[in-house]
Amino acid sequence: MKIHATIALLIAALSVAAGCSKAPTAETTALPSSDRNIPVIAEVLRFEREQIRIEAIGTSRARLSAELHAPTSGEVLSVNFKPGQAVAIGDVLIQLDAEKEKLAVQLAELHLEDAERLYDRYERSASSGAVLPTVMDAARTAAETARVELEQARIALADRSIEALFDGYVGVSEVDPGDRVDANTLITTLDDRRSLFVSFDIPETFIGELSIGDEVKLKARSDKFANLAGVIVDIGSRIDPQSRTFVARARVDNELDLLRPGMSFRVRVDVQGDMYAVVSETGLQWGADGAYVWTIVDGSATRVPVQIVQRREGRVLIDGNLADGDVIVVEGTQRMRDGIAVSHQFQRVAASGAATLALD
Repeated sequence: MKIHATIALLIAALSVAAGCSKAPTAETTALPSSDRNIPVIAEVLRFEREQIRIEAIGTSRARLSAELHAPTSGEVLSVNFKPGQAVAIGDVLIQLDAEKEKLAVQLAELHLEDAERLYDRYERSASSGAVLPTVMDAARTAAETARVELEQARIALADRSIEALFDGYVGVSEVDPGDRVDANTLITTLDDRRSLFVSFDIPETFIGELSIGDEVKLKARSDKFANLAGVIVDIGSRIDPQSRTFVARARVDNELDLLRPGMSFRVRVDVQGDMYAVVSETGLQWGADGAYVWTIVDGSATRVPVQIVQRREGRVLIDGNLADGDVIVVEGTQRMRDGIAVSHQFQRVAASGAATLALD
């Protein structure tokens, strides 16, 4: 019996050994997924400047603008314009009573003639010693004084006519013939509106971002005006301590005379910011700690945290530890993890605009 029991135990031990020495199955020989290259689609990282859009509300004024006042007091004889009329430089807009001023000019002319005639007679006699030097000096002074008085009389006469200072359009006037006016009376306004200046406030955070010559887009509040283009011509040198803004001014062409001084505009300025990496939307991933991208370094995936700077159509500007020329995974990111081996193809854009693949 002992012999039979021993034989049975030996057979059982051999069976177990045989079972352990069987050939491994396909399941047991499969390599871990981390040992295989994961196929992905990638793109080469490039850098672009951030596009900064500044928006503000601006108010326009004419290229040249003036409020006309009478330089002296007097009675209005005639009003020679209608509101909105185009006038040229030198046109007489208001004529004041000038009878006394005309007489003053005539009298000054007579005084000058007498003074010059006396001086000429003295000068002819001076060579003979008949006229003392002091008398000659007095005659010369009298002639010069008369000349100055005539000029003053002519200026006073000219002040009785209120003229256009430049080509432009006159505004509404409350002055009528027969009214008395003085230096405080507003006669009318005059605007040269061939171009307008639009002034607008910019937050101080954008100081240094604007330059003379930068293009701006403007939209009048009225829908009948199409989008307009202007150019920045002035930038303020001070920051307003209350609003924390500075003033910029743009010039807008108005040769068609459709715009008016005082109109308000929505102003938009696009300026170039700093350089940032730009990736496809599909390459940007999100985790518990925020946004990140996968880069490929020496055939392995590396996770790089990033911050979003600006979104564009199908593209995202990001800031992170990235360099121009880095390879970024844009498709196949679901299977990524740090250090995993990958094989990649580059996504390119053909001349037709269709996306193509190129083997690495």
